[in-house]
Amino acid sequence: MLNRRLLRIKVMQALYAYQQAVAADLLLAQDRIAAAFEPDLTAAAAPDRRLLEGQRKLGEAQLRDWHRTGEMPDSGSDDKEVAAAVSDAIAYYQKMVQRENSFYGGQLMHGAESIHDQYLHLLNMPQALLELITEDNEREARRFTGPRFEVEGTARLFSNAAFQKVRENEQLVQTTIKHKLQWDNAEELDALREAWQKEMKPDETVQAYLDGKNTGLEETDYETDMELLRHLYKSFVFKGEALPRWLESNDLNWEENRPIVRNLVLKTLKMLPFAADEKQELMNLSANWQDDRDFAETLYKQTLDDDAKSEKLIADSVQNWDVERVALLDKIILKMALCEMQLFRGIPVKVTINEYIEISKLYSTPKSKQFVNGVLDKLAQDLAASGDIRKSGRGLLDNQ
Repeated sequence: MLNRRLLRIKVMQALYAYQQAVAADLLLAQDRIAAAFEPDLTAAAAPDRRLLEGQRKLGEAQLRDWHRTGEMPDSGSDDKEVAAAVSDAIAYYQKMVQRENSFYGGQLMHGAESIHDQYLHLLNMPQALLELITEDNEREARRFTGPRFEVEGTARLFSNAAFQKVRENEQLVQTTIKHKLQWDNAEELDALREAWQKEMKPDETVQAYLDGKNTGLEETDYETDMELLRHLYKSFVFKGEALPRWLESNDLNWEENRPIVRNLVLKTLKMLPFAADEKQELMNLSANWQDDRDFAETLYKQTLDDDAKSEKLIADSVQNWDVERVALLDKIILKMALCEMQLFRGIPVKVTINEYIEISKLYSTPKSKQFVNGVLDKLAQDLAASGDIRKSGRGLLDNQ
């Protein structure tokens, strides 16, 4: 199931993408000033290029000052054209920043919720596999020359009761239709066909199953069928070559999402014993998705709202080191941790610090672990002493 660490990672990625986007927006705002003072080559009188160049440089300098200090620039002159160009650039930049904030916040939740769709999509793999084998067998049956598929050799798959149990689950059927989670992408089906022909079918366990006979004891047969289905997922969907390659190419976050999706799929199969009917409820993304969703959304929004405050705290704590030289990802990690320590009263400070140390080890520089640990430890003590960190609840009264 989805855990809070993965949610923190999703928030970190959204904030990083946001920071990259607004940095590009600032350059675009600067380009607007440059465009305002481009020489008009169609004018009757020759443009004063030196004047235009001076106006451009002044306007760009005022934009940078505004971005650094947050204060509206004083032109220091009566040049209304420069003032208008800077005002237009600032308005453009602010509009774009609002758009980026909303966009990447939405992408954050979409990225988390897409894990659930991916899990349900993969539950449709057995049905897709049977349809693919049927299509291949029918195509080969129409040929008079060349190799032929042995229809009888795959017959046991079509009577696999575990396949049928998954296929007939009402929740899966309804959600598949609603969210369009069928296997209908040509490239994905090609990957499944390659996996079947080159990996699954030659596999010893699969061959032993296909060559086996039903025992006549339905429940015993069902366990054998389910074990085969688990083997297909473990060995060829979450491992193997063709399908993992497709999944990774189709989802940039597949490597970090894979353990969650794998866990959801395999736990779902455990929840479908012989006695389960078609109304069996499937696994949820988390034990309480609404709480987890609120946590992620709040962490994202509040980290952005507290950006200037957190920037100052970090700058004051990093002695003899220009805060601008701190790696962007480290700054984001520190700002998220500061927000979490102050805002979420039910999360112990030590838990927060340890979580962000682990994230820094996975995603930032080799020395980030020590840097993040040192800064957060100092800031946690300072904020607790000033009363900015207040924890409530059993085991949290000492802020540890």
